[in-house]
Amino acid sequence: MATDLARQHPGFGPAFKLEGMIYEDSGDPANAYLAYATALKLSPTDNELRLKVGVFDLQRGKSDAAVAVLQQLVKSLPRDEEGLYYLAQAYHLAGDDKAALKTIRLATTAHPANVQNWQKYGELLCSSGDNEAALLWLKKAQIADPKLARINLDLAVASYNNMELTAATNYASSEVELRPDAIEALALLAAARIKLDQWKEAEEVLDRITQLGKQDASTLLELGQSQLELKQYQASIDTLQKALQLDPTLQLAHFYLSRDFNGLGQTDAARHEAALHRDMMQQIAFTLPKAEVQRETLLSEQARQLLSEQKEVEAVELFRHNLTGPVLTPGGPYVSVGSVYLEMGEPVDAERMLKHAIEVDPRARGAHTYLGILALQRGDFGKAEREFDAELAIDANHPLALAELGELRYRQGKWSEAVNYLVRSKTAIPQFLYMLCDSYFHLGNVAAANITAESLAAYAHNKPEMIASLRDLLLRKGQSDLAQRIAPTNQP
Repeated sequence: MATDLARQHPGFGPAFKLEGMIYEDSGDPANAYLAYATALKLSPTDNELRLKVGVFDLQRGKSDAAVAVLQQLVKSLPRDEEGLYYLAQAYHLAGDDKAALKTIRLATTAHPANVQNWQKYGELLCSSGDNEAALLWLKKAQIADPKLARINLDLAVASYNNMELTAATNYASSEVELRPDAIEALALLAAARIKLDQWKEAEEVLDRITQLGKQDASTLLELGQSQLELKQYQASIDTLQKALQLDPTLQLAHFYLSRDFNGLGQTDAARHEAALHRDMMQQIAFTLPKAEVQRETLLSEQARQLLSEQKEVEAVELFRHNLTGPVLTPGGPYVSVGSVYLEMGEPVDAERMLKHAIEVDPRARGAHTYLGILALQRGDFGKAEREFDAELAIDANHPLALAELGELRYRQGKWSEAVNYLVRSKTAIPQFLYMLCDSYFHLGNVAAANITAESLAAYAHNKPEMIASLRDLLLRKGQSDLAQRIAPTNQP
């Protein structure tokens, strides 16, 4: 047996390779991966093992690891058909669509008759936003092989993104005919139906999705909207409230609830939901998309690990190669490293790095804000205000600088100014919303305080300590009914 041979000869790579093949053939991917990974360590130039480990890394969601091992394969075999294909997919899943497109172009050039490469090229073009070119390659692939797996779904996605909604509906319907339980295709079909105002058809598809067990917040939100448009007001209310239980930050749910309550003639409830929707919409500008939040969190975690290992230069380079948008400036990487130092409780290193960012780039976004936060932590209100003002001189609408100025005024007991800055910041950060809520109470604006409290409860739904603080605040201010409704004592 290969397993016996591997145990008897722990340094013999081919034994582990054979063991991996046996595990893979028997349907045991976990042990197959372990065996292949061990074999690759013992035989690091074996390209067959590089492919095996790279593909398994992709299946395990380890896209960065897949990129590393597949790069070695393609470096050794520049025209390898499978290596190029899976490396392109690995780049895509790692968030580097530029490298993914470059790699799949190499694959299509090296193997011009490979229809799967055409499909993958179309898929990656779609992901990069070039939907017209994506449709050309995907249609070419479909004509060559109509039985390609998921080709109708890929065409539906590209058509939908290109606002060819009827085509998207047709392609998605074709995919569903082939795969009746394909959630992705059903979800796209429902989205296209909604954009076409085909509410009954959309409701039927969404009902089918929920019956398949997918009752996430976004699906329930779309179902609630469809029920609203069909004037099924109470059903819509029930559905939307379920959605809010799963994700209390769904601003649109409150807008739809307002319309539902109006439809039922419950005007007070309708006004309340409309006010809550308006208040939560205020925070949209300061709320990053979930994918961007996840990306920034991952970068910060990687940088934190590097800094804990005294690898500051590597941390700077990590941000230099991954920053995008307005923070992509010469000083941007140093600001990012400074902010991570600040999170790690290393104020001296944070200050050094932030000052260096300003030396490199006097207009580096965020540097003055984080220096102001440091000053605020040290109780130096004067320096904090100067730093925040310096940030606003660069960008008059910098959200974090405005929010931090709001915190400064809150700590100074200047309630009206605190409200002004916090509202202007459009913040959704719970700690700032708490200050805004309390400031409204100090100003006697109970209605605004209560609406802010509801927004705070939504954005802090997974922060029990903040919910407890909110409950205490509401009880102190005589809002016991509201406290029990949005911050009950039995909340975990």
